[in-house]
Amino acid sequence: MGEADERALQHDWLSNLPDDLLLNIIERLDVADAMRTSILARRWKQIPAMLSKILIMVGSTDDVQERSCDVARANATVLGATRSLLESRIASPYTIHRLCMQFFLGNKYKKIARIVDKTIRNHKVGFAEFTMLTEKAYARSSPADRFAYGRQLKKFILTCPNACSRLTRLKLENLRLLEPDLACILQVCRRLEFLRLDNCDVGHRSLLAVEHPRLRELEIVRSEFERVDLNFLPELTTLTFSFWLSLHDPLSFGYVPLLHTVSISNTGRSFHKMLKLSEFLGKATISNLHLGFESEKIWVKPEDPRELSQVFSKLRLVNLAAISDECNLTWTLFVLQGAPSLEELCIRVCDCLGVWDEEQRRKLGYSEERKDADAKWETCDFKHHKLAVLRICGFQSEVKFLDYITTVMKAAVNLKDI
Repeated sequence: MGEADERALQHDWLSNLPDDLLLNIIERLDVADAMRTSILARRWKQIPAMLSKILIMVGSTDDVQERSCDVARANATVLGATRSLLESRIASPYTIHRLCMQFFLGNKYKKIARIVDKTIRNHKVGFAEFTMLTEKAYARSSPADRFAYGRQLKKFILTCPNACSRLTRLKLENLRLLEPDLACILQVCRRLEFLRLDNCDVGHRSLLAVEHPRLRELEIVRSEFERVDLNFLPELTTLTFSFWLSLHDPLSFGYVPLLHTVSISNTGRSFHKMLKLSEFLGKATISNLHLGFESEKIWVKPEDPRELSQVFSKLRLVNLAAISDECNLTWTLFVLQGAPSLEELCIRVCDCLGVWDEEQRRKLGYSEERKDADAKWETCDFKHHKLAVLRICGFQSEVKFLDYITTVMKAAVNLKDI
């Protein structure tokens, strides 16, 4: 090896990179590794104060396994990282373009809130995202636990109003609030664009009215609401709504002029109402529709195409997921007949019951009838000119699958891919 080659190997090429390129590399590391780089050289000591993307994460969002981490220790780690990364920026001229934090409600959460609030008050922050976890996961949290977590959330909001006013994404779980408190939170978080409520409510079988001028994505999962009213959401484009207990229509669609993607899933039980999409979707005209049945009762009522003409007029993609393998697929043809602009139809058939024990199923109200007993549909000759793709996951060489494909092929005159 020549002398020039040895000098090239000894040269610190990384430290000589431009600031913007060096930051781009460091920001791809996790928080701990990014902080460790400050000891590599004198120039690198300034790196934490220059980061434009700060992600401080802790805990697990896996509900299947019990959360075993020590909340006090976990939040202490978050608090230490928050102090190191944010308090060092007092005199920094650099903007934080994205601040993403995940922590537990509980020990030390107020201290975390104060530091974040001070940082946002004194510095320009582009986007802020909070994911607030609870010590007990969904399966272990009682109503009393959810009330306690709800009070902690309210205190957090009051502790850091500046931070909350900059929030663009917020994920909450296992909370029970008073309805005025939830309305107040939405008012304080005036820049909010994404909201996820997992096992959150304002009381058993309560009503929730949602109004927000900037919210674009809304996810409500495992709720005990009797009904959620989407009253005024002028920017809403995407809605996910999963697993409800209501005996009636669980949703109502008010002013949602930009809504184009709707995903609705439920484990249908004998007491659940059969939903008529023409009434359920109201005046919403969506282009992407996902319906999930979790291998249980089909909870959608097939309807005449004339009744669906308004809500299905712009429909382009339909995904019918987790249909029990005991079901006939003929009932799904009402979607094809009612959506003249449909381009892709995806069907997933599976046998993945969550509860198998017969006695347990009776206690929980699962239907003892065929899963498609209430989803009857008489086929008729019709032609569809837009459907190009038909996908069936879980296909088996059985008569019902072959007959279904034959029927679709006859109807969809421009079908290109199966």
